[in-house]
Amino acid sequence: MKKLFAFFKKNKDLNNDFNLDMSRIPKHIAIIMDGNGRWAKKRNLPRALGHRAGVETIRRIVKECNNLGVKYLTLYAFSTENWNRPLEEVEALMKLLVEYLKNEFEELNASDVVINSIGNISKLPQTCKAELNYAYEKTKNNKGLILNLALNYGGRNEIVEAVKGISLDLMNKKISKDEITEELLSKYMYTKEMPDPDLIIRPSGELRLSNFMLWQSAYSELWFSDINWPDFHEKELKSAIWDYQKRDRRFGKVK
Repeated sequence: MKKLFAFFKKNKDLNNDFNLDMSRIPKHIAIIMDGNGRWAKKRNLPRALGHRAGVETIRRIVKECNNLGVKYLTLYAFSTENWNRPLEEVEALMKLLVEYLKNEFEELNASDVVINSIGNISKLPQTCKAELNYAYEKTKNNKGLILNLALNYGGRNEIVEAVKGISLDLMNKKISKDEITEELLSKYMYTKEMPDPDLIIRPSGELRLSNFMLWQSAYSELWFSDINWPDFHEKELKSAIWDYQKRDRRFGKVK
């Protein structure tokens, strides 16, 4: 009994009742969904089954974020570097994307979720693009959580594309050199009209951003966990938010 009491005392902050300050829920949470392959390897399963298990986690976390009142949830689903993975794994990921959108559309739409994407989706298979476009058009007027699926996304590539856009507008005299500011550059990003992430979460034990939201993460709070993505549950999400609420965000200023 003493050991049991000690366990619950030690882990009280991981209880579902985190005493979260609901007035300070992060407006924008971004997650690097990492660890599907390692989760599968530990169980002697194909990597594809690890990705499929990761989809179940997406369902849980999207629902919980919507319940908590998070306004934006950005999920790093497929990076510009992921094309270098084995062809069969890439094809499996693309099929999973289509399957997820088809299977979850009705529930997400009924929950008032907007299904959006960021990244250069023009390079995705036609079936993926068709499902993404359909989901967005049908949900774009919803008022709940905005779910951003980062697909064929890379932070450096995003900055390069923003610079190209500014250069073109300079050439066409739509803007002048003196108008170029941080605020203007932000308007050329995939996340234009969205706030920067308040909180970036990465499971799996890796301690890096991996080319994710490099421009937007300047003052994001970072939270890392050793848990692989398929094992990431609502309590881990709440733990990250609870930790976020304890931090003193000064944005380079002094109180």
